[in-house]
Amino acid sequence: MYERMLDKTVTPTFDEMAAYCGEQKALFIELNDWLSKKEGITKKIVFPYGNSYGWGVAWKVKTKLICNVFAENNAFTIMMRLSDRQYQSIYPELQKYTQEYIDNRFPCGNGGWIHYRVTSIDHVEDIKKLLAIK
Repeated sequence: MYERMLDKTVTPTFDEMAAYCGEQKALFIELNDWLSKKEGITKKIVFPYGNSYGWGVAWKVKTKLICNVFAENNAFTIMMRLSDRQYQSIYPELQKYTQEYIDNRFPCGNGGWIHYRVTSIDHVEDIKKLLAIK
């Protein structure tokens, strides 16, 4: 079901990645457009972490990773890290779906990583809130 683009030998274009997201193409484009309007942020299509992650869009400010957006069949996943304090500051404002990702984050130092699958506009709105505090 949410297969990723795993052929490392063929670098997809942004449009190909968006098309791969199928039913969520418009949401993939919306989130990436929103990110592109942030000051000092750059994007790059990458195959960053090995064969199970696949192709994604890396968003950075200088060398600091803001997030990766991985294209999936009929969805996409945002991988990002926030501190515990950042998560706590916005937690009550988020949907239960988003809170579950935070509750089950992969711990890392004083915070942790989430791999947030987006399948609706409500998910995009919550991920924007999280990315805004990054």
